Amino acid sequence: MTNAPDFSLDDELEATAAWDADDFESGYADDDDRADDDRADEPAVDLDAPDPEDDDPTVGAMELAERHQLRRVASLRTELEDITEVEYRQLRLERVVLVGVWTEGSVQDAENSMAELALLAETAGSEVLEALFQRRQKPDPATYIGRGKVEGLAEIVAATGADTVICDGELAPSQLRNLEDKIKVKVVDRTALILDIFAQHAKSREGQAQVELAQLSYMKQRLRGWGGNLSRQAGGRVAGGAGIGGRGPGETKIETDRRRINTKIAKLRADLKQMKVTRDAKRSGRARNEIPSVAIAGYTNAGKSSLLNRLTSAGVLVEDSLFATLDPTTRRTTTADGRVYTMSDTVGFVRHLPHQLVEAFRSTLEEVAAADLILHVVDGSHPDPEGQLSAVREVLAEVDAAKIPELVVINKADAADPLVLARLQAREPHSVVVSARTGEGIAAALAVIESELPRPSVEFEVLLPYSRGDLVNRLHQEGEIDTLEHTADGSLVRGRANESLAGELAAYAVQPSVEGGSPS
Repeated sequence: MTNAPDFSLDDELEATAAWDADDFESGYADDDDRADDDRADEPAVDLDAPDPEDDDPTVGAMELAERHQLRRVASLRTELEDITEVEYRQLRLERVVLVGVWTEGSVQDAENSMAELALLAETAGSEVLEALFQRRQKPDPATYIGRGKVEGLAEIVAATGADTVICDGELAPSQLRNLEDKIKVKVVDRTALILDIFAQHAKSREGQAQVELAQLSYMKQRLRGWGGNLSRQAGGRVAGGAGIGGRGPGETKIETDRRRINTKIAKLRADLKQMKVTRDAKRSGRARNEIPSVAIAGYTNAGKSSLLNRLTSAGVLVEDSLFATLDPTTRRTTTADGRVYTMSDTVGFVRHLPHQLVEAFRSTLEEVAAADLILHVVDGSHPDPEGQLSAVREVLAEVDAAKIPELVVINKADAADPLVLARLQAREPHSVVVSARTGEGIAAALAVIESELPRPSVEFEVLLPYSRGDLVNRLHQEGEIDTLEHTADGSLVRGRANESLAGELAAYAVQPSVEGGSPS
C-alpha cells in the first residue's frame, strides 16, 4: 500500500477548466509566458517574402537541383508497410571497402591516392566502410594483393557487411575473377569506378556516346559468365537433344556478346566521327575569323567551372564533387579594349586517367590542343597540388597540347595555406593566385590573360570615311587600335590587324607625307 493520493479524473478536469484557450492559440501557457522574452530577440520571418532562389536560376543551378533530387540516401526499407509508401522508398548507399597497393613514392602519396579513391567512391554513390593498402614492389599477378591480405579482406567484408570492393588500380580480368571467387562480393577497379561516374554525369549526346564507347572498350576484355553459362557451346552433340538446327560447331555466348560489342563500338565511332565534323566546322569558323581561344584545363574539382562562371558569367553547373561537369562549354567574351575571344571549359583530369577515356574524349580534348592559351587550374588547398600539375600535364602531352602557352591559375586562395601558395608561385613563376568563390585576384588574372592573347601581326594607318563605321567596329573587335582621331575627312586610325582585315583596310591606307606635308 502506497501513500500516494487517490487519483480523480473529475478533479483534474475541473483544475484545467480555468485555463485560457488563447494561451494555446499563441503556443504558450500562463506559466510559460516568460518564453516570450527568450524569443523576443529573434528576427521575424516573413512568410510572404519571395524566395531569393527563385530569381532567374541559371542552367547550372537547375541541373544541380535535379542532380540532388536523384541523390542516393541511406536507410533502405525493403518491407513496405503500406502500398502508399512506394513512392517514398529510398535507395541504399552501396557499402564499399577500398583496397590499394603502394609500389612507389612516400606514405603521404599512398594516403593521398586512397583519399582520392574514397572521394571517387562517394561521388559514384557509395558509403566507404574501410580502407587498406599494402606495400609491395608490384601488384600480385593473381589477386592484386597478397594471399594473406586477401584472407584479411574477406574477413573485413564479412564483418562490415560490404557488398563491393574497389581496388585502386586497373585490374586484369583474371585478377578480378580471382578476387571475386575468394571474397564472394563484387570487385571493381579504379577504371570502372571513373567510367561509372562519367556515365552518371554525361548530359550531351556526344558526351554519352564517348562514355559508352569507353565502357564498351573496357568491358570487351572482361566478359565472364556465372557458372560457365556464357562459355558453353551449343553446337554438335553438346546441344543435348536440341535436334535439327542445334547441331554444328556452335559458338559460345561470350563470343556472341563480344561480336555485338565490336559492332556497337564501330557504330559509336562512326557517330562520334560525324559529331567531330560539326565540332571542326565550328572551330574552323573561329580560326577563319582569327578569334583567339582560351581553354580552361586542370584537375577535377579544381574549380574550372567556377572560374568560367566568374570570368564570363556562363552560369554552368558548379558542385563540390569530382567530375561534376563533363560536357565542354564555350563562351564568347571580350577584353577590356573590346577584342573578342572565346573561353572553353573542358573535362577534368585525374591521376591514372583511364586510357579508354582519353581515346574516347580525344575530340573534346582537341579543344585544348587547338587553343591559343591554356589556363591550367590547380587547387591551392589540395594536399598535393604539385601532383595535380604533373598528372594534368601528362594528359596534355598525350593530346599534343604540351607546347601551347600555359598560365597556371592557383585557385581557392581563400581556403589555401599562404605557405603553400608561396611554394607554388616559386615553382610556377608564370602563375596567378585567385579565388573563384570570392573574386580575389580575378582582375589580375584577366589582365594577364589579355596580355597573353595573340596579337594581330599587320600594322596599319588608315583614313576611314565616316560611312565605313563597320570597319571601325571590326577594328575594335578583331584588332588593336593605338590612336583614333576624328578629322574633317574621316577617322584617322593607327594600330594592328590580322591579314584578312588589313587587306580590306588597304584601300584606305594613308600615304606617307612628302617633305613634311600632310598625309594624303
